Amino acid sequence: MKANLLLLITAIIWGFAFVAQRAGMEYVGPFTFNAARFTLGSLSLIPLLLINKKKKFEQEIFLPFNKKILLYGGLTSGLFLFLGASFQQTGMVYTSAGKGGFITGFYIILVPILGLLVKQKTSVLTWIGAIIAIMGLYFLSVTENFEINIGDVFVFFAAFFWAGQILVIGFFSKKTDSIQLAFFQFLVCALLSYISAIIFEVIIIENIFSAIIPILYAGIFSSGIAFTLQIIAQIEAHPANAAIIMSLESVFAVLGGWMILSETIPLRGLFGCVLMLTGMIISQAYLFNKKNKVLVKS
Repeated sequence: MKANLLLLITAIIWGFAFVAQRAGMEYVGPFTFNAARFTLGSLSLIPLLLINKKKKFEQEIFLPFNKKILLYGGLTSGLFLFLGASFQQTGMVYTSAGKGGFITGFYIILVPILGLLVKQKTSVLTWIGAIIAIMGLYFLSVTENFEINIGDVFVFFAAFFWAGQILVIGFFSKKTDSIQLAFFQFLVCALLSYISAIIFEVIIIENIFSAIIPILYAGIFSSGIAFTLQIIAQIEAHPANAAIIMSLESVFAVLGGWMILSETIPLRGLFGCVLMLTGMIISQAYLFNKKNKVLVKS
């Protein structure tokens, strides 16, 4: 119960992060926002790094520290994180927090499907859930006139990079410390975002301070605090429960957009949301037979 509650809090934090991302776009560009966000995200993990190091020392746990694996893992996952965050944040300029949350949640289904490329097995339920979710995506993003919001397209592409980032993290976290890996991937993403912001945007310090509340929320709460809560919860949580609870992130994105930004989704779109959430849950049902596998999102 405690683990499930922590995961629910994590889903709430991640869901309302879409509100922060949408609000931040009123003041700064996508790359500037991500640069500041992931700088704070990396800094917020420093206490967790120190606590984890002390705990391992007290328990006399000394894992081999392979700088090369940590470097490759940090660079690779950081690149996927940068691409996913960049497409998502650019899409949030044109779409709502609720729609962005549900379309991003499609990564939950993409992870086991893309896992086939690295010879991971998947379930028939995953394909059934994917079909239902795709139908929901159609009702959510494609209008009756067969028009689609460009922001939805950007966020949809971001879901593929989020799924790739999760697979990369899953591969390298078995070979090195997962918290150190997350810290370095945040740094890589922040650096790439700074470079992109310098090239494509005009960085105005006053505008960054105007967006400081959304940036603080996305950087500290969504990255540092939520990531820490997820790690703690996954020690005890059943993977199926964890995956399903985490999928509620999309629901809280809709609630946050409605409560804070006064966003609304038409009935057609709400029907699509219901289908997408149903597809996500069905696609994760196979995890009830697993003991120690769950999605890891940064």
